[in-house]
Amino acid sequence: MTPADLSRCVVRAVRCAVEDGELSADVVVPERVVVERTRPGGVGDYATPVAFQVAKSAGRPPGDVAGVLGRRLAAVPGVASVDVTGAGFLNFTLAPLSTAGLVREVRARGLRYGYADGAFGVEPFCWARTAEPRQRAVDEAVVRLLRSQGDGHGGPPPGVAPVARRDGDVVGEYGRDASAWAMLTAPARETPVFDQGLLLQGEGSEFFRVRYAYARSRALLRNAGQLGFGAEAADVSDAPELLRALADYPLVLEAAAHHRAPERLARYLVELADALLDFQHRVLPQGDEKRSAAHRARLALAEAAGTVLAGGLALLGIDAPERL
Repeated sequence: MTPADLSRCVVRAVRCAVEDGELSADVVVPERVVVERTRPGGVGDYATPVAFQVAKSAGRPPGDVAGVLGRRLAAVPGVASVDVTGAGFLNFTLAPLSTAGLVREVRARGLRYGYADGAFGVEPFCWARTAEPRQRAVDEAVVRLLRSQGDGHGGPPPGVAPVARRDGDVVGEYGRDASAWAMLTAPARETPVFDQGLLLQGEGSEFFRVRYAYARSRALLRNAGQLGFGAEAADVSDAPELLRALADYPLVLEAAAHHRAPERLARYLVELADALLDFQHRVLPQGDEKRSAAHRARLALAEAAGTVLAGGLALLGIDAPERL
């Protein structure tokens, strides 16, 4: 059970509860349900406020609706437990993920992993090509995110705080990719910050770490080839943070598109990059260590993480170089 699977299961639970008469026939079954990781100190792994969304048309309190849905969802394979908290939040604890299944899905879908079924192409697009540079960067990223989730229209883009006059020609000074990173990582109403840290080739720069992590994933593949082995999806037991981050990606894309907030995707890419950089040292054989099935499985996981990094950067309109 992945988080994206969980979102679909919640929709199905609402539909079945209506069909079986546990919820009113007046309930409009949502096409999608927002499922997000619980905040620190919360209950379970993921949570959804869907009961509040359904309660009005159901004519019942959110807590009652959550109880109906919780009983159904607790029986779904891959869901370890369901708890109702507050006035009707559904909280889920999932069974441990299968690394092999998740990696196979990423490798099969490539850069389109995390896209909704029926997603549109995500080629660059701008609402107003004469717009201020930050407005244009945000507009294009938002349109790509919306199209990745099957929304070909999406309505008007969010208004954003422009680049401060004191910063001058940021594209000319920092380059297209670095300036785009600065413009997209700040929330829409906040003025983006530009400094020489954007050009830093070291761990102190989030922009560098994200692209460097992708480059490292590709270097690992090249180095493994020189050692005579390739990637092969299988379960990996020593990378829980990296595995969890990969599984979260479809939900991150959905939330970033829903809120028209590319900074959510940027924050996620930093987390994924840091998890991959922590993991990379365990991928290749060390010293006299012989290559094994574990090395092939770790390589496949690193390859999948790199694919997601490249896909996320593409949605932001930023290049992912294979060598840095």
